[in-house]
Amino acid sequence: MFEFIEEQITNFKKIVFVTGAGISQESGIPTFRGKDGLWRNHDAMKLATIDAFYDNPKLVWEWYNERRMNIFQAQPNAGHKAIAELEKYAEVVVLTQNIDGLHQKAGSSKVLELHGSIVKIKCTVCNFKEEILEEFSDVPPVCKCGNILRPDVVWFGESLPQDVWQNAMSFANSCDLMIIAGTSLVVSPANTLPMYAKQNNAILIEINPENTEMSEDMGLVIRSTSAKVLPELVSLFKKSYD
Repeated sequence: MFEFIEEQITNFKKIVFVTGAGISQESGIPTFRGKDGLWRNHDAMKLATIDAFYDNPKLVWEWYNERRMNIFQAQPNAGHKAIAELEKYAEVVVLTQNIDGLHQKAGSSKVLELHGSIVKIKCTVCNFKEEILEEFSDVPPVCKCGNILRPDVVWFGESLPQDVWQNAMSFANSCDLMIIAGTSLVVSPANTLPMYAKQNNAILIEINPENTEMSEDMGLVIRSTSAKVLPELVSLFKKSYD
């Protein structure tokens, strides 16, 4: 499967993973755009925009409460764990579009959450921000300052935090190997990350069960899931370094 890069394994000192909803699907967290994705059953414009939130914060929070409970119960799968284990052999950075925190739960130490975290909440007005690991009994929750609290995630129409994106570009532009796992990368600006890796002549690998728009630009495309494939990649590093 990895014959394409097997002889180069020891040359990969800096590895960047770009991950999406597909890597967490086998942990029981639904994807967004897949066959049974969340956007198939819900109108994103009524649940994931700031206008929708102000129009009906109770509806938005009820949906996010349900998602939070699903995510809190989920456990990292073999794909998440393999990425964390790779830190034994190389510098690994995870640039994730996911908001579920499973990479951190698996043990990855360098994770940039491009789209925020469902574990965290923030005030719509003041600087309050906190990690809350429980369900809200009253929705929408209210800040001590009297204003509504919201999930600390990036909604449609909102920009990524500038510091997060600057760091993401820097990591992508300095890696030797970029592995794009469980994402079709159709959302901007995350879909530009492979371009930055190419500027450093990095090898690009896509791991996805389905064909994507970027597949033809990859050095290697593997039509499978991260949970099945990434442990095999780790075994190659073990073989080369042990």
